Amino acid sequence: MNFPFYIARRYLFSKKSTHAINVISGISVVGVAVATMALVVTLSVFNGFHDLVASFLTSFDPQLKVTPVKGKTIAADDPKLTAIRQLPQVDVATECLEDQALAVYDGRQAMVMVKGVDDNFDELTHIGEILIGEGEFQLHAADMHYGILGVRLAENLKTGYTYKRPLKIYAPRRDGQLDMTAMEESFMEDELYSPGVLFNVRQARYDKNYILTSLGFASRLFEQQGMISSLELRLKPGSDFEGVKREMRKIAGDDLYVKDRFEQQDETFKIMQIEKLIAYVFLSFILVVASFNIIGSLSMLIIDKKDDVVTLRNLGASDKQITRIFLFEGRLISAIGAVIGIGIGLLLCWLQQTFGLVKLGSSTGSFVVNAYPVSVHPEDIVLVFLTVIVVGFLAVWYPVRYFSRRLL
Repeated sequence: MNFPFYIARRYLFSKKSTHAINVISGISVVGVAVATMALVVTLSVFNGFHDLVASFLTSFDPQLKVTPVKGKTIAADDPKLTAIRQLPQVDVATECLEDQALAVYDGRQAMVMVKGVDDNFDELTHIGEILIGEGEFQLHAADMHYGILGVRLAENLKTGYTYKRPLKIYAPRRDGQLDMTAMEESFMEDELYSPGVLFNVRQARYDKNYILTSLGFASRLFEQQGMISSLELRLKPGSDFEGVKREMRKIAGDDLYVKDRFEQQDETFKIMQIEKLIAYVFLSFILVVASFNIIGSLSMLIIDKKDDVVTLRNLGASDKQITRIFLFEGRLISAIGAVIGIGIGLLLCWLQQTFGLVKLGSSTGSFVVNAYPVSVHPEDIVLVFLTVIVVGFLAVWYPVRYFSRRLL
């Protein structure tokens, strides 16, 4: 058995001559445990929000999205797009064209993003899961084109689930100068009709701004016949997702972007990662402050054990071994605090997941979820444990060596 570790363990659990040393040691363990628990719970809550947002995106965003690097649009029959579309792993491919336009209904207007898609868009995504109303997913019938609005956009325009009059859509013409006094010459004008449903992604970016319609309508409105702004793809079940994505990027070269769902929402998830990192850094500072209790505990222990140190030296222990005894003492306090804190943190996360103890608000249904979402990731638990151990080691290394030289 490691001699310094054995003595350190005895010192930690044995009764000291001064009762205050036991109290301070206990406070040190509690301080480290509380900081560790806070790290576990906070990181798990951030993970919960991350997973919650990701679950919403799957209802509207495709598995893979191919867009041009330069410009807004690309020819639908571009050879690289054709090669990507014809890969054997591709199950559904949908051509999309989206751009900004002005929507007007009963004197109310809003700047919107009109997204024209193929008829197989419902096969590409889980759009059916987020539709609300009495109708069904439908983009056109004969020469009539339908527009499915986001729920917040419909609220702003006061259309209701089913708008009785056509929704006017205006888009600037591609050729010529913009003249607000000559609307017919400066703008393309068209009408959309209600299919009786709205979509509710529960994300303002979509619900407040988007109108989903047919690709033919968007092509005519934006004067982009034969052009698309993106090719959206779904792979066959069981496909090697990362492998197919690499192959697509190889085909795309420097002309096309190939993005998965998380990369399509890169800004949203990057902000969440930054917030999580900042929370981790601040809580780590709290952990550092909590570790100062260990320094006080060890300094008092060194004074209390001066007679024992003389005995150990007489038995042949070197100064290095004696110093290591107190270093191990500090590390044991950190390790015990880490284990207790992680255990309590995991218990609190389980209670929140199971019973939703901490609510987001007093009114049920005011938020997407009623209680704070929690998701425990094993890599975060490992990170927290290593952080506590490293902070504990650094916090006691210099003070122990200093007090050992001065007092022993």
